Amino acid sequence: MPALARLTTVVLDCADPQALAEFYRAVTGWKITSSDADSAYLGEDGVQLAFFRVPDHRPAAWPGPGKQAHLDFQVDDLDLAVKQVLELGATKPEFQPGEGRWTVLADPEGHLLCLCA
Repeated sequence: MPALARLTTVVLDCADPQALAEFYRAVTGWKITSSDADSAYLGEDGVQLAFFRVPDHRPAAWPGPGKQAHLDFQVDDLDLAVKQVLELGATKPEFQPGEGRWTVLADPEGHLLCLCA
C-alpha cells in the first residue's frame, strides 16, 4: 500500500526555541537549519526537530497521565550518554521504568526523552 504522507518534522512546544534547539543540537550533532524569535529547526537528512514558542509552556508531569509523547535516542554507551546529556542541562526523574535498558531524562524545558542502549 503506498504511503499517504511522509513524516518530515516533530515539533515541540516550548518557552525558548533557540535554547532548546541548542540543547538538541548538542545531543544529536545536527545543524540548526532555521531560527527566528518564535521558532527553530534542526536536522540533517530526513526528519527534523522543530521548536515553537508557546507562552506559559508547561511540560507534562512524569510519571502521570498527561504524558503524550517522548523522543528515543539510541546510544553506544548508556552511562556515558546519560552523564553527558545531564551536563547539557537535562534532568533525571526519579521514576525509571527501563530496568537498565534505557534511561528517562527531561530536556531543559521538561520534554521527556529516553536514551536507549
